[in-house]
Amino acid sequence: MVYILLGDGFEEIETIVPLDLLRRADIDAVLVSLTGDLPVSGGHGIVVQADMTVDQIDFESMEMLVLPGGGGGVASIAKTGAAMDLIRRAWEADKLLAAICAAPSLLASLDIIDAKRVVCHPTVSDKVEAAGGVLQPGLPATVDGNLITGKAAGASFEFALELIAALRGREVSEEMRRAIFY
Repeated sequence: MVYILLGDGFEEIETIVPLDLLRRADIDAVLVSLTGDLPVSGGHGIVVQADMTVDQIDFESMEMLVLPGGGGGVASIAKTGAAMDLIRRAWEADKLLAAICAAPSLLASLDIIDAKRVVCHPTVSDKVEAAGGVLQPGLPATVDGNLITGKAAGASFEFALELIAALRGREVSEEMRRAIFY
């Protein structure tokens, strides 16, 4: 199961594109609200209906935890203790962990990205680099072990295809790339 965390102000493209492509690839993926309510407002006023709340996550079934960006969404995750604990637990349990745009800054605050190759939004690159992240300029997405990062909203498709490759292999990811004419 892939869990995608949603805090108020999340970046809609960085959430919906990965969710859609994961589901097209027959990978179980759900949206997880951090607000306590299932409707969650994105950073551009699009309200999305989450599938569950953070307290309903089945940690044992987790294959991957995805952290969309968006300034408000990242701030919401950062101030939600249950979400930050979940990120730390997922990393310590060697689950796949994915973050896009500003979300790698959350990993920086948890000392998860030291010596890892990463990409992120330029507004958080100083914080990511200060935490030991090895920035990969010019790439839309990176994979370093069980960590997958994406640069920003414009990299949502590449990010999603890397998620699929990590979960089901490069062949399935390439099949999906062809299927959507990307």
